[in-house]
Amino acid sequence: MQVDVLSIKGAKTGRTIDLPEEIFGVEPNDHVIYLAVKQFLGANRQGTNKVKTRAEVKGSSKKLHRQKGTGGSRKGNIRNPLYKGGGTVFGPKPRDYDFKLNQKVKGLAKVSALSYKVKENSLLVLEDVRLDAPKTKDIVSILKSLNADGKKVLFLTGDDNVNFHLSFRNMPNVLGYQFNDMNTYDIVNAELVVLTEGSVKAIAEEVKEINAN
Repeated sequence: MQVDVLSIKGAKTGRTIDLPEEIFGVEPNDHVIYLAVKQFLGANRQGTNKVKTRAEVKGSSKKLHRQKGTGGSRKGNIRNPLYKGGGTVFGPKPRDYDFKLNQKVKGLAKVSALSYKVKENSLLVLEDVRLDAPKTKDIVSILKSLNADGKKVLFLTGDDNVNFHLSFRNMPNVLGYQFNDMNTYDIVNAELVVLTEGSVKAIAEEVKEINAN
């Protein structure tokens, strides 16, 4: 699958690059995307909700009155869940919302999400960007040239481009990291995925190694 490589000015450079069909041309699987997004969001939940049971609240453990002969109902102690200030029955406890997901399922979810972006024309390939120092205004300029200002954008680079990544860390709608750190949620959540030329080459090399093994 051949796509044009764009310059930081948003114009075509005259070069094209091949997107591996094994990554960007598969038939998307909606269910594995759902599982990967659910797993990612679950792993990020704190799960710290906690209430006190009748064994944990303050109060006397003495029985309020004798069992029989009062004409009233039977009662235990003041920590009974039926009384104000008593313990809670079946309340939430600290828990982990994460769950195991096989690596093959995670991989299929990522390529399915990327394939969707290709089908939706929401994926671009940008020439490699090298900045001498972190400059947010340079990223703003690039986004404007790509008609992406105001959109949720995900940048995937081929290496740890520190100055480039630091340039958009204070931009709430822009996210970016190396391609091998990408996750399905960020791909799905982005309105536009921008791959640098280096990341596409790195992805192609990785695919060749996998196929060779």
